[in-house]
Amino acid sequence: MADKQQPDGIVLTEAQKRSRRQRSIAIALALGVLMVLFFAVIMVKGPAVLVRPM
Repeated sequence: MADKQQPDGIVLTEAQKRSRRQRSIAIALALGVLMVLFFAVIMVKGPAVLVRPM
């Protein structure tokens, strides 16, 4: 039997945790910028954004 307590899965180092957090923040910022860009385009073009040229 296992008397020792072993953590399940992979244990990240502090540097890896910091790197993961920075990557998550960068992804969130990029997603936020895309949302603002799409919102701005829709506000500027209005309903015409859905009209496709033939």
